[in-house]
Amino acid sequence: MGAGTDRIGKLKWLCRRGMKELDILLERFIDTHYQSLAEGSWPEFESLLQAEDDVLWDWFQDPKHPRAANYSELLEKILNA
Repeated sequence: MGAGTDRIGKLKWLCRRGMKELDILLERFIDTHYQSLAEGSWPEFESLLQAEDDVLWDWFQDPKHPRAANYSELLEKILNA
């Protein structure tokens, strides 16, 4: 297994949340963007996953929320995956 594959495994583990809705959104994003994540576009996504479930859910409900400003483009990608 390469480093990219190891990273994807870690990201998939981090996507296991307490809310099924988040699990679905995040896992779908990984499946859709697997190649770019494996090639190194994971730091911003991994940073996003550090947020608590309720905060993430709020951000997905309103990607333009001021506290989500650093992630608004990524949130849109996840929602559109």
